[in-house]
Amino acid sequence: MSELPRTSSRRAARLAGLPLGIAGRAAGSLGRRALGRGEGVLSEELADQAAEQVFAVLGELKGGAMKVGQALSVFEAGMPDKYAGPFREALTKLQAEAPPLPPAEVEKVLDLQLGLRWRERFTEFNTSAAAAASIGQVHRAVWSDGREVAVKIQYPGADEALRSDLRQLRRLAPLLRPLTPGTDVKGVIDELYDSAVAELDYRGEADTQRVFAAAFRDDPLIRVPAVLASAPKVLVTEWAEGRTLGRIAATGTQEERNRAGELLAEFQFCSPTRARMMHGDPHPGNFLLADDGRMVVLDFGASLPLPEGMPSVLTSMMRLALAGESEELLALMTRSGYVGRGGLDPEDAMAFLGPFIEPMRKPEFHFDRAWMQGIMAVYGDVSGREFRTSRSFTLPREYVLIHRVLSASVGMLCQLEATAPYQQIVQRWMPEIFVDEE
Repeated sequence: MSELPRTSSRRAARLAGLPLGIAGRAAGSLGRRALGRGEGVLSEELADQAAEQVFAVLGELKGGAMKVGQALSVFEAGMPDKYAGPFREALTKLQAEAPPLPPAEVEKVLDLQLGLRWRERFTEFNTSAAAAASIGQVHRAVWSDGREVAVKIQYPGADEALRSDLRQLRRLAPLLRPLTPGTDVKGVIDELYDSAVAELDYRGEADTQRVFAAAFRDDPLIRVPAVLASAPKVLVTEWAEGRTLGRIAATGTQEERNRAGELLAEFQFCSPTRARMMHGDPHPGNFLLADDGRMVVLDFGASLPLPEGMPSVLTSMMRLALAGESEELLALMTRSGYVGRGGLDPEDAMAFLGPFIEPMRKPEFHFDRAWMQGIMAVYGDVSGREFRTSRSFTLPREYVLIHRVLSASVGMLCQLEATAPYQQIVQRWMPEIFVDEE
């Protein structure tokens, strides 16, 4: 089949060789420094070269490389302009040039997963892939009752390739920092690695999708396709049409971008209450704007159960930050494990959290790239107070996914350059945050 499982050792070698190649360039730069070139110029040059090499490898690999690329893609709005374009190109190449499974391999997987009589469950089945994902591909078919369905098939060997990629990509975290200043890239990769095992069994994804589909059944704003059948490596759901948020961001009207942004915020904040879960794979390809105006949500492989809704620690932190209660905020964050050994001043806690609650301070907020770039540039400045403050924070393991999802949602809103009633949406689903604002 494709190169994904068959050449895992060569894939690992490509990833492992990245730091060595960049180290060689760094050694070569010593001679240029002796000729009078400044250290700052050289550091920027090395960052550019590192970015070029990372983009090249991301563009050739799949599995974990695509998953990390997708996870970081939501922060593309905050990337320095010179990296944002090449990063988008690398991800586009990654998606467009993913080698599909041959029809014979597709049928072999279906024989093993759905049984030798699987054809009786479909009236039509297209053996050519309709779309590619990080660890599998999607086929269009017609179910026995006439419904159009999407059949997601996992690549043979994807589990080994995914784990190998993520282990190697952990080593690249420092090289990705110039691309996404202020983002804990290693934390993102670690969290992805932890969730990878669960995502490899499509039966767990099916169970989660059924919960969300029930929570949003007949909803006028959000649609979650129903699950018809599942196996460890195959998932059958209703087919869904629509334009991805990536396409809306690129070609949509301002009205469409605003609509998509509002629905995205609505889904993220209402899910802990309505589904008692949080969708854990936020990137533009998993959200579609349908012709009927609803948002279609796909891919439930990563999720977080929230039986009590949004954790009270997080809502209390937001409430205190909005109210300007800096000392109480710092005390709560210290008790909850957010403050590292370095310690913080109350003003530091407010300064660190302030930019992320800014959209909640007014009835409508316009999200754009300039705003996101300003935030990420501050936290990427190693000489700045905010950077030193950020290094004094730790992120409790139980809240890592929630923080990544909420941050990624803001990143997508900035990609859309949407104006959304963010405050109203948050207040509707988490009114306790605004108790001191009344």
